[in-house]
Amino acid sequence: MGSTANYFPSREALVEAIVEWVSARERANFDEVARTACPTTPAELARVVAAAARDAAGAHRDLTLARYAVLVEAGHNPAIRRRVAETGSRVGAWFTAWMRLIGSRDPDHLHVVSNYVTGLVLHQLALPDPGFDPTDKIAALLESLVEPAGARATGTVGGAAS
Repeated sequence: MGSTANYFPSREALVEAIVEWVSARERANFDEVARTACPTTPAELARVVAAAARDAAGAHRDLTLARYAVLVEAGHNPAIRRRVAETGSRVGAWFTAWMRLIGSRDPDHLHVVSNYVTGLVLHQLALPDPGFDPTDKIAALLESLVEPAGARATGTVGGAAS
């Protein structure tokens, strides 16, 4: 059995391989969710996102911890930062489409929701709660970001014309 140096001639090569491995695994996980989910309401999207958050902090805990380590590395390595941004853009495109399906018209909502969920998962990784289920919290956030369904259909908010 050889040393890491036999496979990766530099620290940079090792980090790049880790980033590629994390990215590929996370893309595969997300693609699986995207194949089966088409949320059209805040509640449906909350269930999808909460399930992904539970998996990230549970079944895929090691992968999530590796992703957070990659994010730290990206903080001072421009090449890694670019790679992380490329990988994130695919998930971002899907999630933006889902946000539109539930009624969001603001592309910045993607960042609000993803940063909130990232914080929930990070907190769960650091201080595990056996009953972790962020569905209601995520649903409340999503509902606060979109117009009520009746307002979209009638052009009113709270009974007044918009």
